[in-house]
Amino acid sequence: MPSIKKPAAKKKTATKKTVSKKAVADEKAAPKKTRPVTKGKAAANSKKALYKKVKEDLKATRNALKGAKSAAKEELKLVRQVAKDQINLLNENLRAALKREQALLKMGEKKAKMMLAAGQKWEKKQVARIKKLAG
Repeated sequence: MPSIKKPAAKKKTATKKTVSKKAVADEKAAPKKTRPVTKGKAAANSKKALYKKVKEDLKATRNALKGAKSAAKEELKLVRQVAKDQINLLNENLRAALKREQALLKMGEKKAKMMLAAGQKWEKKQVARIKKLAG
């Protein structure tokens, strides 16, 4: 029997992918990376600088608040003193008004007594006159 040769099956070959040249160019143009130790030192230094700045700002804020607080205390003292002076002045005015009112009451009572006395005197005169005429 003669042998029949089968045609050989074709192997599937993977197609080559082309890489763009731009990607390679970008990799070459990338800046040189710094060592992590240097970045760590820079981060530590900037952190210290930020901490120092925040601490100074906090100190300045505290001093400003102290100044504002003392100024507010002084102003409050002045306001209290002014209020006390006004209260004293109003009390003096009230006492003076009460004295004037008492004096007016006394004058009114005195006038009333004088009018009563005058009325009684006039009444006696009139009674005496009527008696004289009558009899």
